[in-house]
Amino acid sequence: MSPRRRLLVGVVAALVLVLAIAGGVALLLERDGAEPADQATPGAVLLVPGYGGNTRSLAQLAERIRATGRTATVVAPPGDGTGDLREQARNLRDAVDRAKDDGAPSVDIVGYSAGGVVTWLFLEEYEGVASTRRVVTLGSPLHGAKLAAAGAAFGGAACPAACRQLAPGSDVLDDVDEAPVPWLSIWTENDETVQPPDSARFDGATNVSMQSICPGVTISHSQLPVDPQVTALVLKAIGTEPVTAPTSCETA
Repeated sequence: MSPRRRLLVGVVAALVLVLAIAGGVALLLERDGAEPADQATPGAVLLVPGYGGNTRSLAQLAERIRATGRTATVVAPPGDGTGDLREQARNLRDAVDRAKDDGAPSVDIVGYSAGGVVTWLFLEEYEGVASTRRVVTLGSPLHGAKLAAAGAAFGGAACPAACRQLAPGSDVLDDVDEAPVPWLSIWTENDETVQPPDSARFDGATNVSMQSICPGVTISHSQLPVDPQVTALVLKAIGTEPVTAPTSCETA
């Protein structure tokens, strides 16, 4: 074979290889749902309650979101909200599918407390990235809570599946790594339920302690979904501007 022909064959082979790799990457992205949602077009808002599934805890925040013209739905968990967090994530996936079937281009998700872990599991295990524009979490024990660890140590019915999964080092939390979509994580240093409070800190997210922007403010864990200063941050984060770290204390 002449040198010119060998060169031509080599160029063609390289081109085929490049196209194959590009096709494989595109297929992988499609399969994993890694194509991001359109940030310029807000869709429906889903709110995910914490451990125990108390949907009333998010009713006021949902109403405040609706007042801006957005569709907002509090997602009731299966059972009593203390069961397997992966089943709760599957339930969230079903709610996302319903929202998209109703015409939403994507969803924004607000996860309160354990609802933030459920949200992460939905994104990670149910290819939720393609459907999710933004996430806001409120006091979420993304790296576990001492209270859950104490319950897990005793075992039995006092610490059901979700309780055990929220203990630091559980098989669920061991996989928590980095925010896959624009994500605002808010917590309060006064949190009496999630200890340490900065368990809510998440790599790749915009991380905000309320006391870092509102010095001296006292907000408990249960007040996070109803506090007007927290609500202002949520409304801004699910708007059309990029998610950025707030520099001042505002109210909604």
